[in-house]
Amino acid sequence: MTAAIDIIVGVMLVAGALFALVASVGLLRLNDLYMRMHAASKAGTLGSGVMLLALAVYAGDLGVVTRAVAGVVFFLLTAPVSAHLLAKAAYAVGYRPCADTKIDALKGVLGPDK
Repeated sequence: MTAAIDIIVGVMLVAGALFALVASVGLLRLNDLYMRMHAASKAGTLGSGVMLLALAVYAGDLGVVTRAVAGVVFFLLTAPVSAHLLAKAAYAVGYRPCADTKIDALKGVLGPDK
């Protein structure tokens, strides 16, 4: 049974690391603040959450599992909210989306050029 758990933990760690890699590549390659924030919040949260769950599976201790699950829940609750608030604040002070953004739903509603 321990070999199966080691394989599952290894796959989860590799998957989490790949999501973290995708998030970092997104930070380097995407065009504007909003696209970069999306990559960091979505892929980074998923990657760190999967790696925390791999820790929980590997440890097998109830205390570690509880803290790992609490960490995942914390990431899932805070990352989207903080990304939304940061994007809204950036738009309000004047950072506009790049030309690749087709629909600007906040144009004329929020920001200095109301």
